[in-house]
Amino acid sequence: MRHLLRTGLFSLTLVLCLPSAHAELDKATAAALDAAIASDQRPEADKARDRNRKPKQTLEFFGFSKDMKVVEIFAGASGWYTKILAPVLAEDGQLYVAGGLGKAFGFGQDLTRIGELDGKDEIELIDLSGKLKPTDAGVAMESASFNVRNADLVLTFRNLHNLTAEGRAELYKASYKALKKGGRFGAIDHTRRHMMGDNAEMGRRLDPVLVIKEAQAAGFKFVDYSTLHYRPDDELRYEVGRRTVTGNTDRWTLLFEK
Repeated sequence: MRHLLRTGLFSLTLVLCLPSAHAELDKATAAALDAAIASDQRPEADKARDRNRKPKQTLEFFGFSKDMKVVEIFAGASGWYTKILAPVLAEDGQLYVAGGLGKAFGFGQDLTRIGELDGKDEIELIDLSGKLKPTDAGVAMESASFNVRNADLVLTFRNLHNLTAEGRAELYKASYKALKKGGRFGAIDHTRRHMMGDNAEMGRRLDPVLVIKEAQAAGFKFVDYSTLHYRPDDELRYEVGRRTVTGNTDRWTLLFEK
């Protein structure tokens, strides 16, 4: 509740009475996630962030299962979540990774490095380079399609803040189009206080109420939120790269449904 009041989500009264909307992990998925998270394929630098990022609990909240068709948008240069998703989905599911080539888009996205990961032969890459354009206001995304149909889950982790408002709108549309009816869209990003204006400290923060409104405008139903990444001592005042905040940023975690 405190998290909702702090970010302004109390203004959406429906949020406060939403039931839990995710199921527990099935045993096979839980075991596969445990193995992937502990795998030697993940560098120690990745594992050191598990306590903060809580990948197993996060994927459980999103309703993840090892037999799903999953689209991960903007996996980042290191493919932090991709290293977990790829081996888990390799046998019974399918992983698509959508993004750009190289580091020209301002957020380290580089599909060329995804091919180095464990389970790479089972990953289908979706190159959006021709649809992305850096601008002073953020990365613009032209009308795009992932060329995927009937996906169960679309995920993006700490990326929406990099896009312009128009770019986010295109991402929501493409995600909605890729999902099957009842499919889910899950997103995490660094929290900006509700209705706080742009300034030099807020470049990598995003208002969760704004994201809910934007996703709903694209046709999504808001399903649930999680406090997994709530950090009460992040004052929501400083750039996430500052030493006093790095590794302890408050992040919202939202789930939507087609």
